[in-house]
Amino acid sequence: MKKQTYTVVGVMSGTSCDGIDLAHCQFHLSEEDKWSYSIFEAKTVSYNSRWYQQLSESIHMDPDQIHLLNLSYTALLNEVILSFINEHEISDLDLICSHGHTVWHKPEEGMTLQIGNLKSIADNMPCPVVCDFRTQDVALGGQGAPLVPIGDKLLFSEFEACLNLGGFANISFQTHDGGTMAYDLCPFNIVLNHWAQKLGADYDCNGEFARSGFVNQEVLRQFNAINYYGLKPPKSLGLEWVQSNFYPRYESYTLDPKDWLATLAEHMIEQIHAATPGFKRILVSGGGANNDYVLERLNKSIPDRFIRPDSRLIDYKESLIFGLLGVLRSRGDINCLSSVTGASRDHCSGMIWP
Repeated sequence: MKKQTYTVVGVMSGTSCDGIDLAHCQFHLSEEDKWSYSIFEAKTVSYNSRWYQQLSESIHMDPDQIHLLNLSYTALLNEVILSFINEHEISDLDLICSHGHTVWHKPEEGMTLQIGNLKSIADNMPCPVVCDFRTQDVALGGQGAPLVPIGDKLLFSEFEACLNLGGFANISFQTHDGGTMAYDLCPFNIVLNHWAQKLGADYDCNGEFARSGFVNQEVLRQFNAINYYGLKPPKSLGLEWVQSNFYPRYESYTLDPKDWLATLAEHMIEQIHAATPGFKRILVSGGGANNDYVLERLNKSIPDRFIRPDSRLIDYKESLIFGLLGVLRSRGDINCLSSVTGASRDHCSGMIWP
């Protein structure tokens, strides 16, 4: 008989290269087959300048350099996870569930790579490690993303949609026929942070830079006309897409960084509104949920439609859900939905290192 309660550490590193998010969680499956969760401890370990530079530039590395980076990054994850476990004196863990850090994501070429998923991540760990959740989906013809929607379905069904504002903005919701739809909407922190850093900040705190800038309507029209937005799901985005579609426009126009931030924020707000007609209660999470300016603009026409939960869920929802994905993998249950990724079938994805 399968267990009903699991205690895990979920580990996530996003495309914004902010740091490693760790969450000590517990999941319980009721007799009615409904999952519930608790988050006990959570922490973000920021990358130092060397790691930030390496991860930001990894997309341009050759295979030998990537191999060495994978070895050293796996060692870093191992060290950070063990430190988190020891710091909080966590015992009786069932699993550690780690996403790794995405270097390449080109599903149309059958390729995705998350470093940090080597067997050595499990060295000296008190329990098995579940990782490398995307590779199998891409091999089955899927996008390998987004993976979070099954967690939205199982843990947050009281909301009509879940919006995550991380490196990219993505959404998930249940369709009228009981299926799940999810896809990447547009870039988010991956481009906002780029321009905030030009102003000497790691990110646009509370959206104050964007609030004080001016929207360039011509640039906004160009961004909104990018062909990705007219494609039907399943679809997903990566750093390569941003570099191809956004960086050339940065070079074509001379705007103040605050005006870039105002224009990009307006672009994202319009793309999010276009994807959410008819939804009355939308859960917002991810680091971008702390951007007061964007939340105010999203809720301007219909107050309190976009709901910001407590800070722990905002910051650690993805770590929580990758913890659940690992639990589902250990149980042999489906944790990857073909309706979301476009894979040939629903499946149970992830590598388990004992």
